[in-house]
Amino acid sequence: MNSPGLRDTPVGSHQPSAGIGLAIVRLIIGAMFVSVFFENLGKGLYAPANYAGLINSYIAKDTAPAIWKSVMALAVSHASIAAPLQEITEISLGVLLVLGLFTRPAALVAFAFLGSLWISELGTSWIWELLPPCVASLGLCVGAAGRTWGIDSILARKRPTSYLW
Repeated sequence: MNSPGLRDTPVGSHQPSAGIGLAIVRLIIGAMFVSVFFENLGKGLYAPANYAGLINSYIAKDTAPAIWKSVMALAVSHASIAAPLQEITEISLGVLLVLGLFTRPAALVAFAFLGSLWISELGTSWIWELLPPCVASLGLCVGAAGRTWGIDSILARKRPTSYLW
């Protein structure tokens, strides 16, 4: 039985307030990525030596599982590739999410990326610091967050069932 004042909403119907809520979260997470990109750029963390130093400090101080520390050690040994890859990933995710372009795949990558950072920083920072934006990114993927206030809304007119937007 429904509560007074609530009405049934058909499955699959458009809920504008949910789309607006997801768009706000999308814009915030996208802005976070852009901000982190410029912060890391200013600190020189995309230079291979500085990147390797940061990852080595995580390896030394965090409580991540040993298998994950070996993944981080691989990134350190290939810092000349990993550092620019992280740089491109952060700015690309930020721009795509802010624009609402290819939001679902971008949000899925953001979920995986933030999840990997969360594991990498276990024991070195507050456990809840990266978890909320990580999980929110998964919500953006599931909720097709680019279809409100995003370029994906234009693309969805031609192919509304695409998982890219």
